[in-house]
Amino acid sequence: MIGVYKETINSIPSLIIVDAQKENEALPVVTYFHGFTSAKEHNLPLAYLLAEKGYRVILPDSRYHGEREPDVSALKKQISFWEIVMLNVEELQVIKTYLDERNLLQDGRFGIAGTSMGGITTSAALTQYPWIKTAAILMGSPKITTFAKTLVESFKKVGNLPVTDEMIESMYERLEKMDLSKQPEKLNDRPLLFWHGESDSVVPFDHSYTFYDEAVKHYTNKENIDFIKEANTDHKVSRYAILETVKWFEKHL
Repeated sequence: MIGVYKETINSIPSLIIVDAQKENEALPVVTYFHGFTSAKEHNLPLAYLLAEKGYRVILPDSRYHGEREPDVSALKKQISFWEIVMLNVEELQVIKTYLDERNLLQDGRFGIAGTSMGGITTSAALTQYPWIKTAAILMGSPKITTFAKTLVESFKKVGNLPVTDEMIESMYERLEKMDLSKQPEKLNDRPLLFWHGESDSVVPFDHSYTFYDEAVKHYTNKENIDFIKEANTDHKVSRYAILETVKWFEKHL
């Protein structure tokens, strides 16, 4: 039987999905980050399928989402987007430490994936943590500095942003240190799957595809990197994408 357990990991509200008979055993782990305005519970179908394959799956709530959603305005949440991404990356280390301290991670087999904002988090985390063994980016951008500048410009057209130009520039500098497109060598041949709908109107399809097109040239083992695109698909993960993500981890983790 697959169990769903609520756990607060150092103040991070999370769900842990795992075979109930193996709840306290060391297992390979996949941490999956949700998208903007979503929450941890929304990724239970994928987590269930991974747990059936023998993985422990951790679904954390990001700041201002799910159980961590305070009474903040939509604008406040929007302008905090990149702060949320960067905090997600920091908190991934917290989750890894939690697992290590309890001997719940089998042979360092730690994977990460995410949808949209979670996919962006995944790409950023790959620049920071060489202990990530494999990853899947679902409709996320590895070109986070470029994407941030695009979003800021679109916000400016709507009205004045409640942040200074100095704060924006500081944010860009921090993002560049986590920008996978500026340091693809950090992938180091690690297995990486992309999925993206060709008609995505939220996160540009070309961000992930042009990056993949360049990154694949640096891979010694071409089977370790793949890009799945779906025609006539907007900003919504398909069942096909979910099943292919499960297959990816089953093969590479």
